[in-house]
Amino acid sequence: MSSRFGAPRVRFDWRSFITPGVRILVLACTGVFLVQTLIGLLFSPRITAWINYMFGLVPQGVIPGLRIWQPFTYIFLHGGLFHLLINMLMLWMFGRELELVWGKKRFMNYFFLCGAGAGILTVLVKFVPLLWGQRPSDIPTIGASGAIFGILIANAILFPDRQIWLFPLPIMIPMRPFVAVMGAIEFFSTLGSSGDNVAHVCHLSGMLIGWVYLRRSSFLFPMRLRNCPTSPGRWSGCTAILAGSLTAGCVSS
Repeated sequence: MSSRFGAPRVRFDWRSFITPGVRILVLACTGVFLVQTLIGLLFSPRITAWINYMFGLVPQGVIPGLRIWQPFTYIFLHGGLFHLLINMLMLWMFGRELELVWGKKRFMNYFFLCGAGAGILTVLVKFVPLLWGQRPSDIPTIGASGAIFGILIANAILFPDRQIWLFPLPIMIPMRPFVAVMGAIEFFSTLGSSGDNVAHVCHLSGMLIGWVYLRRSSFLFPMRLRNCPTSPGRWSGCTAILAGSLTAGCVSS
């Protein structure tokens, strides 16, 4: 008769670490970024600029250029490694719990609704200068942050009391005021030209689309009912840790 000593083996479950929908989005964005990087290394900068203008979000490309794929494709392009890492970190931290509650299909639908909706609103806002006879901006907007800010507002609505650790500061705040502060920062950043190459309008648009989608008084409330669980107990007692940067950016390249 033999005896075993030592600590019991603990099996790590990757399915709980990263959910299927989040994994697909992370792999897709990373794969596209690798293609962008290879093209940047092997070809002239003109090719990179052409890709950004064809698949990034350019107001005149969507209207009147009829490149109707841009409100979807700009989500997968990123302006650098740090840009990609921050967006994917935010997607994993805050998107994972939504997918656990909603399921893969409904989470993916919400992600693309916020991302594409943010793109369309950004295009409309950038056409406002036409009212004063000015040419709209032709700078491409790229990045998944419109969709990620939609995920943030969903966390604020569904998990308002979840605690956020502002690493490395020894501060923890509930999700709702954290997202409110983020929204306020983005709003005031749109006032004037800060020159930081961050598409704050896209961030606010993603939050607005998510808020309209999830609010009880909106015309989209029937879809919210189908997407939300009936047991509020599944939303309580959760803690998220925010590591690294507090913002994820759509960039204007």
